[in-house]
Amino acid sequence: MKTIKQLDETVERGDVCGIPMVSCGIEPVLCEMDQNIRTARKPQWISITGTEAMYYALHQKEHLHYIRNASFSLCDGIGVVVAGMLKGWKILRVPGPVFMLKCCEFGVEKGWRHFFYGGKQGVAGMLRDKLTTQFPGLITAGVYSPPFRALTEEEEAEIVERISATQPDIVWVGLGLPKQERWIARHIATVKAPWMIGVGAAFDFHAGTAKWASPLIRRMALEWLYRLAHEPRMLKRDLRCLAFLIHAAARRGRA
Repeated sequence: MKTIKQLDETVERGDVCGIPMVSCGIEPVLCEMDQNIRTARKPQWISITGTEAMYYALHQKEHLHYIRNASFSLCDGIGVVVAGMLKGWKILRVPGPVFMLKCCEFGVEKGWRHFFYGGKQGVAGMLRDKLTTQFPGLITAGVYSPPFRALTEEEEAEIVERISATQPDIVWVGLGLPKQERWIARHIATVKAPWMIGVGAAFDFHAGTAKWASPLIRRMALEWLYRLAHEPRMLKRDLRCLAFLIHAAARRGRA
């Protein structure tokens, strides 16, 4: 693993099953984001890489490409931690919903402008209201919940223009995995924003339209079980996560 000295000595870049991963706290990421926002404003994205994302990276070249080209691939899943342990690497977790809150808190003083794109109808607006209450002074550049259907090229272009016109510093995308990652990869060159981040369920958690596991459950890394109990449809996702772990264990056995 390679230590990134210019950010923080605790930032390590490596890979798990050939998929890039970063092990670090949140602070160095926020500092890198702030530097880009204040200076170059180069379009970049951050991959919130959970266990299911690792599964997709193994089976879809476009998703692997997405993670490989992200400025940071942050660990958002206990399965990724376990897979890292199998190769002797202790990876620090940075869950997407937590990262979103930290960005909002950090960005208030910096004057960061947030655009929230995604969620079911009305969710983005609820998210804006909840976060503004939680973080007084938070600047929302705009919100938009796209219709639940394929958009035409004209509609896509109109949305891109609408987002860019608000001059956002961060575009948060909540379309679910892997749709949100595909959307970011497709529009990174046209949306005028220094950062784009796909955070999926964080929209619903922070808007209050879905239950977020308690801090204790999160510390125990049992969010997956909590969500499965409340959303049985998550079983398919958990099976994909299990498939990735089996792959990681088999890969270690061949090493």
